[in-house]
Amino acid sequence: MSQNQNLTDLESMIELCDVCHHHHPHLPTEAPADEVLYKLADLYKVFGDPTRIRILYALSGGELCVCDIAELLGMTQSAISHQLRVLKQSSLVKFRRDGKTVYYSLADAHVATILAQGLDHVQE
Repeated sequence: MSQNQNLTDLESMIELCDVCHHHHPHLPTEAPADEVLYKLADLYKVFGDPTRIRILYALSGGELCVCDIAELLGMTQSAISHQLRVLKQSSLVKFRRDGKTVYYSLADAHVATILAQGLDHVQE
């Protein structure tokens, strides 16, 4: 089956209005600024990696060091460090030093909420 045929089949499954008019005049007329929308899209891209989700889920139970996360997830510390760097750059995790040990935790309650609501949504 060709790609065009697949597209046609998909389009036939989508219900369209018979007449073009405004169904919901109460909808917002202005979306957030493009810069804000790009930041939001970047945030969701970070959530698009299963390893990062596993790390966030592990951290939802409290702060952990890299070696603890690596052991929990069955991965190398190097791989965990790489993903933590991405999460830190996106302001999803924070860290604190205690001597030579660095502990990571979720940046704030919003991160836990996003994770929990996403899980609720996919488990419905």
